Amino acid sequence: MKNRYSAKNIASYAKSLTDCNADLAMRTYTSRLIGQEDDLVLHGGGNTSVKSQITTLLGDSCDVLFIKGSGWNLGTIEPQGFPALDLKYLQRLRILQKLTDEEMVNQFRSHMLDSTAPNPSIETLVHAFLPHKFIDHTHADAIVTLTNMDQPEERLKDVLGDKIGILPWIMPGFPLSKKVVELYEKQADIKAIILLNHGIFTFAETGEEAYSQMIHYVTLAEEYIDSCQPKQTAASSFKSSQLSIETILPIVRGALTITDDSTSRPFYLLLNQDPEILACLTENGAKTRYTSGVLTPDHVIRTKNHPLWLDLENKTEEELTATIDTGLNEYAASYLAYFNRQVDKKKLNRIILDKKPRVILVPGLGLITTGRTEKAAQICCDIAVHTLLAKQKGHFIAPYRELEEAHIFDMEYWSLEQVKLGKGSTLPLAGQIALVTGGGGAIACGIGRMLLAAGAHVYLSDLNQKRLDNVCDLLKKEFPAKRIGALLMDVTDKKAVTSGMQAIIKECGGLDILVPNAGLAHVATIEELDEQMFRKVTEINTMGVFQVIQAAIPIFKRQALLGKATAHIIINSSKNVFSPGAAFGAYSSSKAGAHQLGKIAAMELAPFNVRVNMINADAIFDDHGITSGLWDVVGPDRMRSRNLDPEGLKEYYRERNLLKTEVLADHVGNAVVFFASSLTPTTGATLPVDGGVAAAFPR
Repeated sequence: MKNRYSAKNIASYAKSLTDCNADLAMRTYTSRLIGQEDDLVLHGGGNTSVKSQITTLLGDSCDVLFIKGSGWNLGTIEPQGFPALDLKYLQRLRILQKLTDEEMVNQFRSHMLDSTAPNPSIETLVHAFLPHKFIDHTHADAIVTLTNMDQPEERLKDVLGDKIGILPWIMPGFPLSKKVVELYEKQADIKAIILLNHGIFTFAETGEEAYSQMIHYVTLAEEYIDSCQPKQTAASSFKSSQLSIETILPIVRGALTITDDSTSRPFYLLLNQDPEILACLTENGAKTRYTSGVLTPDHVIRTKNHPLWLDLENKTEEELTATIDTGLNEYAASYLAYFNRQVDKKKLNRIILDKKPRVILVPGLGLITTGRTEKAAQICCDIAVHTLLAKQKGHFIAPYRELEEAHIFDMEYWSLEQVKLGKGSTLPLAGQIALVTGGGGAIACGIGRMLLAAGAHVYLSDLNQKRLDNVCDLLKKEFPAKRIGALLMDVTDKKAVTSGMQAIIKECGGLDILVPNAGLAHVATIEELDEQMFRKVTEINTMGVFQVIQAAIPIFKRQALLGKATAHIIINSSKNVFSPGAAFGAYSSSKAGAHQLGKIAAMELAPFNVRVNMINADAIFDDHGITSGLWDVVGPDRMRSRNLDPEGLKEYYRERNLLKTEVLADHVGNAVVFFASSLTPTTGATLPVDGGVAAAFPR
C-alpha cells in the first residue's frame, strides 16, 4: 500500500483552513488519506483521534481529545467531524470496574465541548486511555484476513514482527479500552495493536508517524498474502452463463419483500458481475468458503453473518422459483435458530431482526446484495466484495476461522450498532423503483420530484434526449444523482420498451411503480384531422401505454410469485377523458383508450397484487422552466381563440375550476405518491387533479 503522506500537501491543506487548531488540521489530513483507501476502511470501519489543547470561553487551557464523529466518512471528513471531549475526565473513567454502554455514551455527550457536535466514536475510550497523541484505527482487509485463520497470533508475529501487541476479540466499548491500555503498558515498545477479527491500531506522537506505521504494517500483511498466492493461476472454469437476470432478480426481489396488512417494503437489489467475482463462485469448495462468516463483526449489521448460496444453473423458471423459495426459507429457519440459541443462552429479551439475507451468491450470475435503500445495498455490496476477495486470497494460506456466533450476536444486537441502521426516518417509498414515461415534460418533472422526495429510485424515459436531460439535471439539483436514471426509449417500440425494462432490472432488481405519462397532443377538428396524425397520436397515447404495461406485467408477476409484493400502475390520463374539447379528438379519444386499458388492467392484474389507478390532470403549463409538450402544441391555438397572452391563459384556467387555483406538476406527483404508498386498498380508481372541473367529474 502506497504511503501518500506529503509535507507539501499538508501545508497547503492547513493553510486552506481558517481558525483551525494545527493538531486538528494534521488529524483531518491524515484521516482523509486513510479514508480514501477502501482496503483500510469501508463505510465507517475505522476511527482516528488526536490529543490537543484548546482555550475555553473563559480563557482557560483545556486538554481535549478530538475523535472521529459518528456519521462522518474518513475519506471526506472535515475538522468539524471531530468532536472535542474533556480528555482528563475521560482518562479518569479508567478507574471504574464497569461502565454500561448507555452510561458511556452519556459521559461522552456530557463532556463534549460543543453540544452540537456529532456523537463521538464508540471506541473513544481506547483513544483516550492510550497515551499517544495521534491514534489511527482501521479494519484493514489484509490484517483482518490474517486474523481469521488458525493460529493467528504466531502468523501475525512472523509477518509483522515483534513490535506488535495482539488481543483476542473483545466487544468495543469500555472492556476493550481497558484491555488495550493494559496490553500497551505491559509492552510499551510496541508500535501497533492487532485485535483479532477486528482490525489494527497504530499510534505515535506525530500524525505522519502514526499514519506511516499503519501503511507499514498493512503493507507487510499485503505482501505476505500476495507471496502465498499461486505463481500461475489455473485457467478459470467460468463460462458465460445462460441464467436470465430478467427472470431471477424479480423473483428474488419479490421473495425478499417484507409485507404486513397495509404496506409492502421491497428491497433494492444490486448485482455484481465482476469477472473475478464470477470466477470465485465456480471454484472447488466455493460454497463452503464464501458462505462462511463476516471478516469482522462490525459488518454484520450491514451484511448479516452468512450469505445465501443459490445454485440456479440449468433450471426452468418453475424450478428456479422453487429453489429460491427453498433457499430463503432455509436461511430464515437457520437465522431464527441462531437467534433463539443466543437469547436462550444469554437469557436476553430481544426483538428479532428480519430473517432475510443481505448477500446472495449465485454461481453463473454473480453476487447480489440487498438493502432497503440503494445506499444500504451499495454498502452491503462493497463489504461483500472485499470479504469474498479476502477469503479467496486467504484460503491459499490457511483455513478460514469465523468468529463464534455468540460474539456475532452480541454485535448484531448491540444497541450502539443498531442505531446506525435507524438514522433518519424511513421514507414511504424507500427501496421502491419507479419508471415515468414522457420524462422530458413538466408533468413528469413534478411526478419525478415527488417520487424522489418519498424515497423512490426514479427512471425517466423519453424520446427527446435534450428535454430528458433537462429534467434529470433539474431534479439532480434537489436529489442524489444516483437515484435518478434516464432512459432514451420509444414507448411505441416493443423492443425499446423491453430493453428499457431489462436495464432497470439489471440495475435495481425489479420495478414497483409504473407511470405511463408519455403523450402527444394535436389540434384539429375531426373533419380536418389528418389520418396519419390521428394514428401517430393514438400510437403514443394508447399503444404506448399498452406497450409499457404489457412489458411490466412479467416483472410484476415474478415479484408476486413468492410473496405479497405490491406493484402500482398509475396512468396519467387527462381531464379530457370525461370532458373532451372540440378540435381535440385525437388526443381525447386516445387518452380515453388508455384510461379504459387501465380499468381492464386493474381487473386482470389484481391477483398479482398490482394496483392500477388513473390520474386526470388539467392545465399544467410548466414546472421550474420545464415546459409541457401538450401546451407547447395546444397553447398557441388556445391563446389565439381567446385573445390571451401566456399569463392570461393560465389565469383563464385558474378561474375555470371550482377552487380557483393553479394546478401544478407537483400536485400530480403528490397524487402518484398517494397511490404508490398504498395508503388505501384502491385499484381501478380515477383521481382528478384539476382544481374541480365539474364537467370532468368521474362517472
